[in-house]
Amino acid sequence: MKRRTAREKALQALFQIDVSSTEPSSAIEHVLEGAATDEYLTNIVYGVVKHQTEIDGIIKANLEKWSIDRLATVDRNLLRIAVYELKFADEKVPENVVLDEAIEIAKRFGDEQSSKFVNGVLSKVKDQLS
Repeated sequence: MKRRTAREKALQALFQIDVSSTEPSSAIEHVLEGAATDEYLTNIVYGVVKHQTEIDGIIKANLEKWSIDRLATVDRNLLRIAVYELKFADEKVPENVVLDEAIEIAKRFGDEQSSKFVNGVLSKVKDQLS
């Protein structure tokens, strides 16, 4: 599975976990739709769940006039994936790749403002973590 696909599937799984408190293993199984398990997808989902409190703290610190609860579910979970990749992932992905991937996925799954919003927040996060 390509990394972009793994990130998109991770977004779908995290969306499901966020909305309906589904167990991570069930959410992953559901989004795979019978396909083989992907290690990168699994690492993202479990990594975000494990570090969610700290990830959400980083996101909150970089939001202006927004609370994390008011964010669209897609945007919130896409930010969580990107912050996980920037700060916690064992396999380091270049920062610009993380941002570009998040912006492209936001264009596909979010509304017309999602990509700009995700870009703005993640740019601040990147600067904070550097």
